[in-house]
Amino acid sequence: MGVAVRHFLQFKDLSLDELTHVLTRTRWIKDRFRRYERYWPLTDRTLVMIFEKQSTRTRLSFEAGMQQLGGNAVFLSTRDSQLGRGEPVEDAAQVISRMSDIVMIRTFEQDVVERFAGVSRVPVINGLTNEYHPCQILADLYTFIEQRGDIRGRTVAWIGDSNNVCNTWLQAAEVFEFNVHVSTPPGYEVEPERAGLYGTDHYEEFRDPMDAARGADLVTTDVWTSMGFEAENEARKRDFEDWQVDADMMRVANKGALFMHCLPAHRGEEVAADVIDGPHSVVWDEAENRLHAQKALMEFLLLGKVEA
Repeated sequence: MGVAVRHFLQFKDLSLDELTHVLTRTRWIKDRFRRYERYWPLTDRTLVMIFEKQSTRTRLSFEAGMQQLGGNAVFLSTRDSQLGRGEPVEDAAQVISRMSDIVMIRTFEQDVVERFAGVSRVPVINGLTNEYHPCQILADLYTFIEQRGDIRGRTVAWIGDSNNVCNTWLQAAEVFEFNVHVSTPPGYEVEPERAGLYGTDHYEEFRDPMDAARGADLVTTDVWTSMGFEAENEARKRDFEDWQVDADMMRVANKGALFMHCLPAHRGEEVAADVIDGPHSVVWDEAENRLHAQKALMEFLLLGKVEA
């Protein structure tokens, strides 16, 4: 009997032990990369990347990452494939998973990746949906651990929209047992069911973003208007004007607190320029670590627990 195919569609799809393994492998793989040492465990393996949403970091990190592991990456856009002409997701999944070894999908609805994975013969990775962004938080966790050590028991302040990145931070907090302080404008609060949460033990909501940031070890945010919500842009700018991460907010966080942003960022909106370009910011390390964390993730999904 064959081994069951594993997918990474939400952060909590992997256990604490499995995620800890992936983060440990991230460090090993990154160290090899920095020393220009070849590591090709996925020779002759093919990654198919399906994009309905535009991307810079997701495409580059997955495509370069697969090549750095010795494999090949194929880019498919729904604009120039049959998926964009109404082919059922299940039919596309049947074909694509017979011609490749692993699939990454960046799309709007979580239902699309769930349906694709439901019939796929190969692992499927959520590269971003409206609901979740698990690869981003995998890289963010690695970045925090790399910079500050164990995240268990620490406090992460999320300032802004309760979007897909926020939802995934909340899932990660349950798995890794840290705390998330969330502050959103009225009307943009966390929806626990949409976030995939079963309890409130690891997050707390604050009306005042300064209170959320107070004592935090990490302050993080995202754009006020995510892809797919552009029609709300002007209303959101008004609603979120008091939810900018600025120097005053970083001053009430713990000494040595980090600032993260999944990028692209709008200086002067969700974050002040002197924060994202200042000493607290690790956004460029965070962006690079998408590459290494996703290499470790693909290695795990295809080969299981590889030990150095």
